[in-house]
Amino acid sequence: MSDAGVPQRGLALHLSDDEMQRIGDLLYRWSGMIFGPSKRYYIERRVADRMAKKGFSTAYSYLAFAATDGTEREALINAFTINETYFYREDHQLTALSREILPAVIRDKRPGDLVRIWSMPCSSGEEAYSIAIWLLENWPLVDAYNIEIVGSDIDTHALDQARVGRYAERALAKLPAAVVEAYFEPERGHRRKIIDDLRESVRFVPANIIERSTLGGLGMFDVILCRNLLIYFDDASRVQAARNLYASLNHGGFLCLGHSESMSRISDAFVMARLEDAIVYRKS
Repeated sequence: MSDAGVPQRGLALHLSDDEMQRIGDLLYRWSGMIFGPSKRYYIERRVADRMAKKGFSTAYSYLAFAATDGTEREALINAFTINETYFYREDHQLTALSREILPAVIRDKRPGDLVRIWSMPCSSGEEAYSIAIWLLENWPLVDAYNIEIVGSDIDTHALDQARVGRYAERALAKLPAAVVEAYFEPERGHRRKIIDDLRESVRFVPANIIERSTLGGLGMFDVILCRNLLIYFDDASRVQAARNLYASLNHGGFLCLGHSESMSRISDAFVMARLEDAIVYRKS
């Protein structure tokens, strides 16, 4: 599949306006995320890397290939996703989870019943593992119920990292020292790996919030944390995401968004609830 003049990996590529439009359209259709001319340099670097890796000399031929090859589509999406996160991010919502959300969820459940929590996008695992650690540390009834935590992301490379559970100091910076010692094993180079018991307690699966066909196998949830994703969507993609989030929640279930996101501007299907520690949305 090699062409003459393949760009060297890591070098920028100049895309025509038509090629920029083409890659933007593909990424939007596949992920719901908007990549326009203002992100030209970002786009060109990532497309050039994929072209070099696959042996293409023209963006046109590469994009035609990516549009028809599922594996390359996945790799290209992975190249454009943003995975900047850390443990205990927006911990006021974790406080709300243990103080008010889960107590409301279990009112209609018996001890031993299943409580399902979905973290998406979960990036390289910090978001989903944070939920597990927080509940072990802060919710006295954590052992009284069957807690299932599912982490999902469109980035399959990030999911592979999540399953391994190895993190640098920066990701752990907000965790109390005692929590780090209890749940992470030290490794070389100031890195730590999450303990096996905790790693095995969270299931990681690929999912695309704007494609309902990728969500059906996940089942229904009592709580969904979908934080700092909708800010990358346009109005149409946000509406589609809202529909899929609503369809994935049990009756009376809770949805938590990022601090700069508001479901009230997207959909009237949810009821906003002002809790002591956070604003959340419920399926009525």
